Order: sequence, then structure tokens, then C-alpha cells
Amino acid sequence: MFSNRFIRFNVPVIVWATFILILCSTPGNKIPHISWLELLSFDKFVHATVFFILNVLSIRSFKNISQLKKILASIVCVFYGGILEVLQSVLFVERSGDVLDFIANSFGVILAFLVFKKLKERFTFLF
Repeated sequence: MFSNRFIRFNVPVIVWATFILILCSTPGNKIPHISWLELLSFDKFVHATVFFILNVLSIRSFKNISQLKKILASIVCVFYGGILEVLQSVLFVERSGDVLDFIANSFGVILAFLVFKKLKERFTFLF
């Protein structure tokens, strides 16, 4: 039904996007609160990291990677991060949307866009 290529390159994107959705929809009282990590902006680092990974996986999913496809994947990832922040503010229980989280999400996406070529050269076995 699904080709090996689809499973290898598209399923990771779907699984990772679902993982992010689950994390973002988890009620706030279920998330550990460690104040010293907040001082280090650990939360923003996590946001940037998960969206960096999402964009790398998204760009990687294209059979022929062009600049336009990299831009398209990045726009979709930024949009997804924005939608999740809106959902946190209006739908998810004990969650609140945060502009700084959206900025961190977008930073991770942009960083992945900028370094994708180097990652592809360095980790050829993944691509």
C-alpha cells in the first residue's frame, strides 16, 4: 500500500508532528514545573529544537529538494507552530499561547532551513 520511500521519508514527519501536537495539548498541570530551568529559557530551547527537527524531517521528505520546496516546508512548519500556539490559548486545557514560544518555534524552523544543506552533506546516511 505504501512505498518504502513514503514510509522512510514521510512517516517520520507525521509521527513527529503528532508528537508535537500531543506535547502542546497536554494540560499544563501535567507538565513538570522546574523554576531554575525557566531562568535558562529551557522552554524556548525545547520549542526551537522540536521545530528544528520538524522542519529537517519535512524538507527531507521531498524526493527532489529544491529551494522552493525548502521554503514551502518551512512556511508550513511556521504555520503549524502558530496554529498550535493559538490552540493553546483557546482550546487546550490549562495551556496558554505565547508569542515568545511562536518566535522560538519559528527560530528553530529558520535555523533548520539555513543549515539543511550542511546536515545533508554531513549525515548522508539519513538522506
